[in-house]
This record gives sequence, C-alpha cells and structure tokens, in this order.
Amino acid sequence: MGEVVGRGHFGYTCVAKSKKGDLKGEEAAVKVIPKAKMTTAIGIEDVRREVRILRSLAGAPHLVQFHDAYEDDENVYIVMELCKGGELLDRILSRGGKYSEEDAKAVLVQILSVVSYCHLQGVVHRDLKPENFLFGLKDDDSTLKAIDFGLSDFVKPDERLNDIVGSAYYVAPEVLTRSYGTEADMWSIGVITYILLCGSRPFWARTESGIFRAVLKAEPSFEEEPWPSLSAEARDFVKRLLNKDYRKRMTAAQALCHPWVRESHQAKIPLDNIICKSIRAYVCSSSLRKSALRALAKTLTTTQQLYLQEQFKLLEPNKNGYISLQNLKTALMKNSTEAMKDSRVVDFVNVVSSLQYRKLDFDEFAAAAISVYQMEGLETWEHHARTAFDIFDQDGNRPIMIEELASELGLSTSVPVHVVLKDWIRHSDGKLSFLGFLKLLHGVSSRGFSKA
Repeated sequence: MGEVVGRGHFGYTCVAKSKKGDLKGEEAAVKVIPKAKMTTAIGIEDVRREVRILRSLAGAPHLVQFHDAYEDDENVYIVMELCKGGELLDRILSRGGKYSEEDAKAVLVQILSVVSYCHLQGVVHRDLKPENFLFGLKDDDSTLKAIDFGLSDFVKPDERLNDIVGSAYYVAPEVLTRSYGTEADMWSIGVITYILLCGSRPFWARTESGIFRAVLKAEPSFEEEPWPSLSAEARDFVKRLLNKDYRKRMTAAQALCHPWVRESHQAKIPLDNIICKSIRAYVCSSSLRKSALRALAKTLTTTQQLYLQEQFKLLEPNKNGYISLQNLKTALMKNSTEAMKDSRVVDFVNVVSSLQYRKLDFDEFAAAAISVYQMEGLETWEHHARTAFDIFDQDGNRPIMIEELASELGLSTSVPVHVVLKDWIRHSDGKLSFLGFLKLLHGVSSRGFSKA
C-alpha cells in the first residue's frame, strides 16, 4: 500500500502494487473503508451494495474497472484500476474554468454513455460531480471514468427513492423533496454541463441550506457571458436537463440523441427503460387517448424522431416492420447484468411483455413511447399541441357524452367528475375540446379527480 490519493465520505483511496495473480507488479487503486465507520446495519449494507454494483457492472466503458474486494478485522478493501489523469474538476480549473463547446461535448458523451448504461441496469449513481470522474491518463484526449458508487442504489422504473444523499451543488430538487429516480442523475449532469460551458455553478449560496433553497426556487442564469455567445443548441441541452420537473428532463439515452451532441459525436445509443414505462401506460390507455397520442406523434420533426427510431431498431422489428411487447424483454435480456436482477428492472419488463397486445409498427410505437411531459418542456410545445389537436379533430375526434368520457377514462360518474369533465367537451358539437385533448394526452386516474 502506498500514498493516499483521495478521500471520500466513508474512507480513503491509496495507490497499491499487486503482489501476485493476474495483476502482479501492476499498480492499482485501493479504497479503504474502516469498519469503525460502519456502525449501523445500513452502513454495512451500503458497502456491500457498492461492491455488488461495481462487480456486476465491471467491464462497462467509462466505468472504473473493479478487480476485487477483501476484508480483515479493521477494514474493507475495494481494489480498482488506478486512474492517473486526475479529476475532471482539476481539468476544468486548469483551463481557467471553462471548456469550448466541442471539448465539453467530448466529455459529456463519455459521462452520458456510462450513466445511460447504469440506468439501463437500474442503478442510480446519486453523486455525479466533476470530482467523481477521473481521467485514465494525463493526456488531453484521455478516457474519462466514473468512480465512487458508495452512494449508489438500485431503482425500478416505477419506483421512487426517498433518502437525501449527494453533494449540495449537484443535488436535484426532487431529492430534497424525497421522491426521485434515475432523473436525479440527469439534473446533476445538467449542473456539470453548465459548469463546463461557463465556469460557474448554476445554483450558489454561502450555506448548504441556502444552496438547497436555490436548487428548489431559483432559475439558472443564461443571460450573462458566455451564454449569449454559445449556440442555441447548447443552451437548449442544459435547459432540458435543469428542468425542476423531473418528468420533463431528458434521459441519458435521449441526451445522446440531442442535436447538440449528435452533430459531432455519433455515440452508440443504448436501450432506454423509459420506453417500457411509456408503452405500458399506452397499452393500458383508452382508445380515445391512444388516438390523441397518435396525433401528437405525427407532429414530431425528423430530429425528434431520431431517438425513437434508434429505440425501435434496438427492439429488432421483424421483416414487416413490427414488434411485439416480448421484444422489450428480449432486447433487455441482451443487455442484462446481475445489477438488473438486483434492481428488479427485469420484473417490471416481465409484467409489460406479458400484456396481451397486438404488434406495433413504428408509427404506433412512436405514439406509445412518446413522453407528453418531455414534449411540454420544449419551447415548441404550443405548436406541437395545436397541430396535434387539428390532426385529432380531423381523424379521431367524435361527439362524446360526459358519461361516455368518464367510462372511457375508467371513472365513476360521480358529481365531481361531471363538474371537471364539462370543460373537456365543446358545447358547439359535443366533441373533445382542446383542453380535454391536452388532459387526455396525460391520461388520468381516479386519484387525480378526487383532488379536483
């Protein structure tokens, strides 16, 4: 064991030299976690989970390589590859605080690649920040590696976590309100991107509670230099990650398809778990809602369709261009690791793939996989919504009674439902109104109506 090269929440990291085995004579990094700090059952489980995550994700690109884990009476030792190029934070500081757009993209593609892989396996990192990305070597074009999974956890696509962890400047608003999933990592990437491009933090205060208040209430500034001189695509990319509504944020796979990134980096697009979640909601929707979503999907531009086309290809449609829900499971199992079993993502997809539903062509897949919330986060949302309503008015709209609408939505025809639904129907012809169309796109539940 040699010098200490890093200190974290629960331990420290040393340089070490391997005495025997495949790595004999080679240098490695050893994370030492004193057992004295593992005073609770939760602390012990956190360390076990970190080892489980590193072991099961081993071999993934842009992830620090795990060699093995050991323990003695005093410590747990996690042995990993030694990254000699220093922290991303140090590189940012050495460049005077900011990167050019091209250099920032080169960094972000690597971050998004590893995070999209983790999210596919149902692993949320929960502490993404420039200090937790190391360069393999000191070269300018060295590979970037994600480290420190000590705060990471497993999460299913329909599950929410509630413990507040992470670093104040990078923590997502929904973490502070104790209900979050993988989208919290995307907020952290938004903060990292903001720092890379302008050299300052989007949310700042002198105290931790002040930072938390800013994260919850303040909006990041895009008015000061260098933002006005940066490309519109760069600003759009950051804004679509730093949206306080986690439902409107891009996923890591979607961020890799964003025009700003795609124009110079044709990164491999991985399967995205949000697709399974959206398709399940679509399959369980009323025929009227499916018709509304099909109209919305027809308004997508070629650029917006790129992500959906990539996802559809990954599901390997047959020669006639159709997929079944079983394709979701088949595609997922091709990418499966032990982490996916721990996170129970497979259980979730099993439920979706067992639903009885006809085969989907690309047009219906686009309608099923589209996220209305994410569309609402676009500056062009109003145009999409109006155009979609015009299409729906021509193709899918029909006279409808309040009782029929309530039944279609699976609601009991109680008085509050009548009060809420009357605005959904046009008085002139009894067809769905624009407001009704927008509400229908989101889908509704009886729970939502009890609040109304």
